[in-house]
Amino acid sequence: PISIITAGQYTNSKNIPIVLNTPFTIIKTINQQGLQPVNYFSDDEELNKIFNPVFKNKIIRTDTSVSIFKDLNLVIFIMESYTTEHIGALNPFLENGNYKGYTPFLDSLINKSLVFKGYANGKRSIEGIPAILASLPTLMNFDYITSIYSGNKINSIAGLLKEKGYSSAFYHGGTNGTMSFDAFVKIAGFEKYYGRTEYNNEKDFDGKWGIFDEEFFQFAAENINQTQQPFFATIFSLSSHHPYSIPEKYKNKFRKGNLEIHESIMYTDYALKQFFKTASKMPWFENTLFVITADHTSEAYYPQYQTNAGNYAIPIIFYKPGSNLTGIQTDIAQQTDIMPTILNYLNFDKNFIAFGTNLLDITSYHFSISYLNGIYQLIKDNYVLQFDGNKSTALYNLNTDSLLHNNLINSEETIKTELENFIKAIIQQYNSRLINNELIIQE
Repeated sequence: PISIITAGQYTNSKNIPIVLNTPFTIIKTINQQGLQPVNYFSDDEELNKIFNPVFKNKIIRTDTSVSIFKDLNLVIFIMESYTTEHIGALNPFLENGNYKGYTPFLDSLINKSLVFKGYANGKRSIEGIPAILASLPTLMNFDYITSIYSGNKINSIAGLLKEKGYSSAFYHGGTNGTMSFDAFVKIAGFEKYYGRTEYNNEKDFDGKWGIFDEEFFQFAAENINQTQQPFFATIFSLSSHHPYSIPEKYKNKFRKGNLEIHESIMYTDYALKQFFKTASKMPWFENTLFVITADHTSEAYYPQYQTNAGNYAIPIIFYKPGSNLTGIQTDIAQQTDIMPTILNYLNFDKNFIAFGTNLLDITSYHFSISYLNGIYQLIKDNYVLQFDGNKSTALYNLNTDSLLHNNLINSEETIKTELENFIKAIIQQYNSRLINNELIIQE
């Protein structure tokens, strides 16, 4: 279906208001209530001191090199429904240390990667894509991609790296037009989109969503190999989406596990292994930063992943062949941290806006924010705060209460106030910048 963001496929974001006519826009947004401005803080200086999404060329050195831009290639894998629970290497204490998980290849890659036990900023793919690629969470009752704000000018990894001469492509084996991904990535600065149509071989169709992951990942690898460096490619998997179809030739090859999704998780992990096997022989591989994360979580089996915090737990993995990016970190991380972290690692030297933080900066605050059914949730300093826009409704200590049974809202006033001010600052910045179309730096 045609939506406001569809205009982005035919013009750039600054011309979208010209392309769209008023009756069409009214019809498309008639049942959609826009964000309301909030004024928790009347002093902008106080607001920006608590939370400021403007990154002003704050480069934190992670090695001894001079601050010259590193034109590494970049490949981001967005793995459908890859909850942290599925990954053995990130759950050493499950089942008394005997838990194997369902991602043997990813486990092996984690051993030579920098890894964060992160959190998704939403519960759906349509929320995860803007968070990962543009550091833009969905803190409202409607997803950004189909909202009245979808025509806003935004920062994105593809758009910012284009200024450094990067080409860019988004790969998703789904039917073109699914959830308006193709329209959004055009708005987000991607030059090319490769979907089921471009793959053009229906023998590998899964019967429901699109092309099976193994074949589509190989298609992406071969296509990337024909791309001039430096490049940025995003590859979004789909086989671990319900109904979890896998190719007939692999039936009974993978463990079924405790949940229906587990067999398809193992298949997609195998597809990822085959991609890396192919890519590792290609000339661009050693000069590439790989990022692997999930779009959102899936059904959980263990209690700690069924809570309001665990329900968002996803991996955030940075892998650069032959580098010192290694280790499993305990810092809180979120999807919106991916963009500022990548740009820092590459020594990107221009200002931008991001609703996350640079994970390589140990001096910055690390947090995660999400929104569901009228409740904002902040995870920071190992506390979970839930806030309804007017008042805090719950506060939990993740360290001592991993199952979130003990609400501390009436006993931890100092911590509650500090976290509440932080979440208020994020909301105020977010609402104001979306309403006023201020999601980019005006040079």
